[in-house]
Amino acid sequence: MKKRFALIDMGTNTFHLLITEVDESGRQHDFVKTKVPVRLGQGGISNGAIAPEAYERAIRTLRDFRRQIDAYEVETVRAMATSMVRNASNGDGFIKDIFKQTDIQVQVIDGDKEAELIYYGVRAAGVLDEQTSVVMDIGGGSVEFIICNKNEIFWKRSFEIGAQRLMDQFFQQDPIAPENAEAEKAYLKEKLQPLTEAVAHYKPTVLVGSSGTFDTLCDIDAQSKGDFSRQQNQPAASMLAIEDFYQIHHDLMRKNHQERLAIPGMLEMRVDMIVLASIAVDFVLQAYNLQEVRVSAYALKEGVLQKVLEEERR
Repeated sequence: MKKRFALIDMGTNTFHLLITEVDESGRQHDFVKTKVPVRLGQGGISNGAIAPEAYERAIRTLRDFRRQIDAYEVETVRAMATSMVRNASNGDGFIKDIFKQTDIQVQVIDGDKEAELIYYGVRAAGVLDEQTSVVMDIGGGSVEFIICNKNEIFWKRSFEIGAQRLMDQFFQQDPIAPENAEAEKAYLKEKLQPLTEAVAHYKPTVLVGSSGTFDTLCDIDAQSKGDFSRQQNQPAASMLAIEDFYQIHHDLMRKNHQERLAIPGMLEMRVDMIVLASIAVDFVLQAYNLQEVRVSAYALKEGVLQKVLEEERR
């Protein structure tokens, strides 16, 4: 018995669609794995409403997702909306509109649920072991941190400090001014106080980056060494040496938009936000003295799939 699933992750910056088939032994065959830079938070995230242009882009993208879902005759569709929609004054109307126009029922999940689902996705990628790790998932609207190992979650929390929000606040000039980078770090130090206390308690040694920014950092790192294999076949789990991260980080800090765009492996949809995200990664590595960086290509939508499969088995 093979079953087809469509998983949609409606992020603040990017919408993801995964159409996959799972057989009775749990083997997975992906038909569609796509990400679209919808930029739902653009022009609206800082005043708490989805802007008209972003609203239109989202509906258009979801109509296209619906066409692909129908083409593959998918039985089970799960769509999740996160930070931007849960905080938007017009979020409820937006969800109703989506259903009316695409017949996709969207579930708006809170930050706690988002962190939990990210954990299941990351665990499925095989990057966790017995060591205590801190998972970091940098979205456009929120950043999730999960302190965990492969067996359990010790602590989790979602913070509304995503890259689009940081960009609106700290990206005043390009290349970013050193004082703005320092201001971002001071802001993170204040906002992440609960994480700092949890880290002191659970003492993680490994940073696990979940998807998004971290995938791009790995792509840039690999291509700088002449390895282009990730373009064809992105591994579920990767390693990123700390010194390699810092080489990329320093490069991002001193380059402007056009120069960053020219970096092999850079995605246009991340070219500006990655600066703010990279500062956040630097902050976490330094503040919590983490010794290793692993990267999971799996995140929220893969976590949702794990939970759906669990329900099916019951």
